[in-house]
Amino acid sequence: MPPAVLARDLVKTYPKGVKALDHLSLAVEPGEIVGLLGPNGAGKSTTVKILTTLARADSGHAEVMGHDVARHPGRVRTAIGVVAQRSGLDPAGTGRENLTLQGHLFGLRGAELRRRVDELLERFDLTEAAGRRTRDWSGGMQRRLDVAMGLVHRPAVLFLDEPTTGLDPEARAALWQEIRRLQGMAILLTTHYLDEADRLADRLVIVDGGRVVAEGTPDRLKGELRGDAVHIEVRETPEALQARTALTGLPGLREVTVDGSRLSARADDGAAAVPAALAALEAHGIRVATVTVARPSLDDVYLKHAGRRMEVAA
Repeated sequence: MPPAVLARDLVKTYPKGVKALDHLSLAVEPGEIVGLLGPNGAGKSTTVKILTTLARADSGHAEVMGHDVARHPGRVRTAIGVVAQRSGLDPAGTGRENLTLQGHLFGLRGAELRRRVDELLERFDLTEAAGRRTRDWSGGMQRRLDVAMGLVHRPAVLFLDEPTTGLDPEARAALWQEIRRLQGMAILLTTHYLDEADRLADRLVIVDGGRVVAEGTPDRLKGELRGDAVHIEVRETPEALQARTALTGLPGLREVTVDGSRLSARADDGAAAVPAALAALEAHGIRVATVTVARPSLDDVYLKHAGRRMEVAA
């Protein structure tokens, strides 16, 4: 069975020579949730815009459900649902009116549309609020309605762009549950929350500088980082670079990186490496605020491949 989403060697350059995509390739299989991760400016948004027919690549090939996105954009739009980072709701309309309008845009009418609207309102626990204007809904309810609108025409592929940004933890957890229930649908998810990617994605694609720099299941990517993660926070940010010099080459530590006042390193035995690291820092007069040792996390994976920690969107 061919991939539900396929991109090969996508290149996109914006004015003033800004290269957003540099021969980027990825695939999403039917029924698979793929998390697309990367720092701001890495090429995530450009990739999604090309795959959803909102932008054209300078070169390369992309298709969704076998339809070329450049040659047959209308077929692609029929096959996909898109939940953008910014809500697409009409705040003056009720929940039912928003869903009905979305159905009309995809050619649904009459009893079929009414059944579909009722089904989605019930599925996302919005039936009681369906007659109220969405401007009066909570953020979590509005976001669930955004997802419902993306599903109204039963798409084969769903694009979720930062679906839980700005939601409180309870609302995020509720939306995660709804996303996990979308079994059998291919989903491309962009997110700044690594715990979200870890929980939801079957596979991760990390991009930086317009290229794919790492790809695999969350467990496999974490498993590639041998040993423990050692994190050291120094009291003064300007001392961090000096601290890296002090730790680089220290027996038992490797891959020392700096992000602000925080240093991260890999160690086969984190507990055994910490005393020597603290002694080296003390010898250089560097004051330490905190030290932690942990098993590898997606944050460590992201740091290794993107060279910085994930910046969480506000």
